[in-house]
Amino acid sequence: MSDTCHELLLRLAGRLPDEVLWRFRDWAATDGILVLARVLPRTLLHDRIGLTDQEQRLLVDALVPHGADRSAISSIRGLDELPDPGYTFSPESPDRVSMGDSATVVLGATLRGRPGVGEVRASWRLGGNGPRRLVLVTATSGFARLAGELQRVLRALGEHDPCVEVLPAGLDLSPYHRAALEASELVCTGAEADGHLVPV
Repeated sequence: MSDTCHELLLRLAGRLPDEVLWRFRDWAATDGILVLARVLPRTLLHDRIGLTDQEQRLLVDALVPHGADRSAISSIRGLDELPDPGYTFSPESPDRVSMGDSATVVLGATLRGRPGVGEVRASWRLGGNGPRRLVLVTATSGFARLAGELQRVLRALGEHDPCVEVLPAGLDLSPYHRAALEASELVCTGAEADGHLVPV
């Protein structure tokens, strides 16, 4: 169930505001699924965010068992295809601050050689409310829990609305995530990088 919810929130990246998305992911990673079931459909309606058929199915599967309002879900606008997120991405910070900061050190120490983790990459998203660092992690299990953990780490390091994208291995990525990965730099590798164990 948490994997279904995680996939839905992953697909809403770049469409939901960062300050909302990180909180929803935190609820999905902890015991806040009942709150998420009430709030997410209302947020999608309020912000006029449409869903594809696949996203509608994920929403129903993830949240209806936890009390989501079916009438609210059925009122969410349908989409034939994903909208252009309206962002560009760069491997470098626009103000020339590199990832060689405390966040990089801590992410490397936390995830290097870790079972269930593949590559850990970083990209800068340009547009919207200014540049934002995205941390992109490929993983083979524990997606929601890992996203929640890394968000808490980055918040402790001063990032108010952390953008952490934990990407399940083999997932058909959205244009948003494909563009972010194409313009990213490697931070470190976990034990599952390139499909085989990496020595610690």
